[in-house]
Amino acid sequence: MREAYEISSATNNFPEICGRICPQDRLCEGNCVIEKGFGSVTIGSVEKTITETAFAEGWVQPFTPSHETGRSVGIIGAGPAGLAAAEMLRRHGHAVTVYDRYDRVGGLMIYGIPNFKLDKSIVARREQLLRDSGIQFRLNTTIGPDLSFDELRSAHDAVLIATGVYGARALGISLSDAPNVLPALDYLTANNKRCLGDMIADQYITKGNHVVVIGGGDTAMDCVRTAIRQEAASITCLYRRDRANMPGSLREVKNAEDEGVRFEWLSAPAAFHIENGRVHAVEVQRMQLNPADASGRQSVAPITGDTYRMPTDVIIQALGFEAEDLSTLWNTPTLKRTTYGTVAIDAKRFETSIPGVFAAGDIVRGASLVVWAIKDGRDAAAAMHRHLTAQKAQAA
Repeated sequence: MREAYEISSATNNFPEICGRICPQDRLCEGNCVIEKGFGSVTIGSVEKTITETAFAEGWVQPFTPSHETGRSVGIIGAGPAGLAAAEMLRRHGHAVTVYDRYDRVGGLMIYGIPNFKLDKSIVARREQLLRDSGIQFRLNTTIGPDLSFDELRSAHDAVLIATGVYGARALGISLSDAPNVLPALDYLTANNKRCLGDMIADQYITKGNHVVVIGGGDTAMDCVRTAIRQEAASITCLYRRDRANMPGSLREVKNAEDEGVRFEWLSAPAAFHIENGRVHAVEVQRMQLNPADASGRQSVAPITGDTYRMPTDVIIQALGFEAEDLSTLWNTPTLKRTTYGTVAIDAKRFETSIPGVFAAGDIVRGASLVVWAIKDGRDAAAAMHRHLTAQKAQAA
């Protein structure tokens, strides 16, 4: 079993987390070569069991680098990409400081993913290992207001941007700013804070309310299943495509249905109806799928005249995330972005348009999975180590 853990952890910094939260049904298990007729190898459960055994047996310990390089790295973002990069760079002997706007380490792993999928003690355990290995954390630190980007750069030999993407994609309907229309991440963050013992605003507690969640991805599934646990009176998920074209995990959809969530397929919000300053109903437009295009994707179109009204107390928008405009927020006009708003990098070197500044994770690839963020963080760390080694050699 110990050898199995060593193999598992050789390419994944957080196997105990990926084993719990990754959508294995559409990734590794869905592509298992013995799946047809036999059922796939339950890779997620295997990964989780191996790692938990390793922790129980004391095989997972803080590490000490073989030597200190004298080079310093600043990492912006304590999510999966930033933490994976921090560990790999520290193993090379670099001094690492991780900065994060939030009060806890973990990024979306601590505040975005519900506790019923990932108990926060699992994240805290990994955080402690990183701290005990010499990684420093500066929390409650927002780049710009609390620490300028130029000050951060001057304090380190290299910087990694691993902020993730936190901007909520707009619904495009008037009155979306009503107090009972909640962005998904705000709702999930508040509930996770509540589970961690923090006080939260009443608007994020849906007990006894009729809740409508708009969206069809994994975040939407997290929202509907969170509302179930908050004892909402009813939960309906509106998705403009059908079940077969849903981007989220079908396993999560089934879990939600088993827990009492109602799905309205081929349905999209067309308007909100306001009463006393709050949305009290959603005008729902029935949709239809068009023939598939060259890519195989079916577009959707409204069915003329086919609408109905759905009463609601709370609406949660789960339409995905977009990158924040970091060049404006951080007053760094030389930080180039892509047409999607993400940070532009050299694909091989992970370096941005600013020398010595690198980027990885969702802020580069767009909203994606934890497992991809880990890989990106590891790859960026390798590129940064090469950069730091060359930098040191030139200074000698």
